[in-house]
Parts: sequence; C-alpha cells; structure tokens
Amino acid sequence: MDAIVAYEPRARRFALPGRGGEMAALEYGPQDRPIDIVFCHANGFNARTYRTILSPLAAELRLLAVDMRGHGDSTLPAETEGRLGWSDFRDDLVALLEQLDQAPVVLSGHSMGGATCLLAEAEVPQRVKRLVLFDPVILPPDQVRQAGSDEIRHSPMVQGALRRRAVFEDRAQALAAYRGRGAFKTWSEAQLADYVAGGFKDRPDGQVELACSPQWEASNFASHGHDPWAAFHQGRAPIRILRAAEASTCRIEGHEDVLAATGRVTLETVPQSSHFLPMERPDLVRDALLAAAQAR
Repeated sequence: MDAIVAYEPRARRFALPGRGGEMAALEYGPQDRPIDIVFCHANGFNARTYRTILSPLAAELRLLAVDMRGHGDSTLPAETEGRLGWSDFRDDLVALLEQLDQAPVVLSGHSMGGATCLLAEAEVPQRVKRLVLFDPVILPPDQVRQAGSDEIRHSPMVQGALRRRAVFEDRAQALAAYRGRGAFKTWSEAQLADYVAGGFKDRPDGQVELACSPQWEASNFASHGHDPWAAFHQGRAPIRILRAAEASTCRIEGHEDVLAATGRVTLETVPQSSHFLPMERPDLVRDALLAAAQAR
C-alpha cells in the first residue's frame, strides 16, 4: 500500500441467537461488497485498539473488527464459573459467521483472537477462506492438558490481571497511567488512545471502568482447555502465522513437525518484535491481510 489513510469505522451490533447477548463490531470499507476480513483482538483489548492498523485497508477491502465476549461494547455474558477453555469465544465467532452467511472470509486475530479464529475455522471450514494469525496463543500440548490446574491459576499472568486497576476518574487519567509503561511501551499515542476509548465504560458515579473486568481477563489467561493442535488438523484453509521474536505466545518449539504435517501452515518469525507486533509493525499486518484477501 502507498499512502496511509485512516478511515473512521461504522459501529455495528449483531444479536447472536442462543449466545445470550450482542456482539459489537467496527466495520470499515465499502458496504456494497461482502466482508473480506473478520478480525479478533487480544485478551483485555477491544476492536478499536486496532483502528489505525486496520482502517487504511478500507480503501480496498471491507473489514469487521469485533469486540469479543466480555470486551468493549459487546453484551455477551462473561461468566467465569466452571470455565476451562475458549469454546465460548469460538462459538460466538461461529455464530457470527453463520449470521453473515456470505462468501468465505479471511479470519484474522492477535493473541487470544488468533487462537479463537483457529478454533472457529475448525468448526465451520466452509465459512473461511484463509487465516492470518498474529502471535496467536498456542500452548504446548502438555500445557493444554493442564488447563485449570493450580499452577496455571497462580501464574504471574493470571495474578497480574487480578491486580489490575479497574476504575479511573476519567479516560484521561487512564491514558496517563498507561502511557509508556508495561505492555504499552511500544505503542503509538493513537493506538493507546484507541485502546482507552474502546476499553472503558462510563459509571453512574462519573468515573470510568474497564470493559474487560480483571476477573474476566484473568479467566482468559487461566482457561486453556481448548485444543488448538486438534484444530490445526480439523480445518482446511491455509494458515499464515506471524510470530513474535521475543516472548512469543505461539509456543510451537519442538512441535514444528505437527504443523508441517497439516500441509497448510506457514510460520514466520518477525525480527525485533514482541507479542505486540501488530502495534509495532502495522505495515506488515496490513500487507499480510491484503495478500490473504486478494489470494485466489
């Protein structure tokens, strides 16, 4: 792509039968063509976080970036009791694809969103043209079997999420608290502002609160009873994985032969990138998505 032009998205809502609520989404691009790409965000994030990354594609493609259950403006219930995996996210995405009822789309996602796309494609392969996954959460098979164990429930990721501050005086205070710190060190000001804009809800007392509660974020970190390795074999669409060079959550070391045996996985490591590679390399994200959408 040459000139980078950002387009403001259209807010949409989808009532998903049998799922208990509505899925919110941001839509980009011309409305007179089928949706080309459905994009799913990372744990604790929201659709608007990726606005500056995805919106330039609207000049050529129609995209739908969703707020997953328990995030952003979606009203799908976030229930942690007895939860062992991400089948709820998978089934929400399947319900959305069935409701769209159109030509196969490119499914794409970051981190938890990438893993959700993989799981959903295994359920409805006829709805999916290709997958483009940015550092998806793929744990080794032995850790999948440990889902719900005390070791996982007491991991630093889970405990850190539970300690996360949920309430701020306003969005400006939240923005100041996050700027240049922790996971946000490599983010642009616009990316951080979009995360805050889409990630907080107004409270009756005038303050703002995280749309993704610390308890739900922690549940997502703790719940890995789903099986991405089975999904690699069950689906049929080509999969392109762009993996972080540092601290990747795509933990496939020693299992590359399993991916190769599927005949449909292309794995690339992005130099000098962290788990937040979509924020660090938006150009690479756009190029990968455009190539997938235009592929025959």
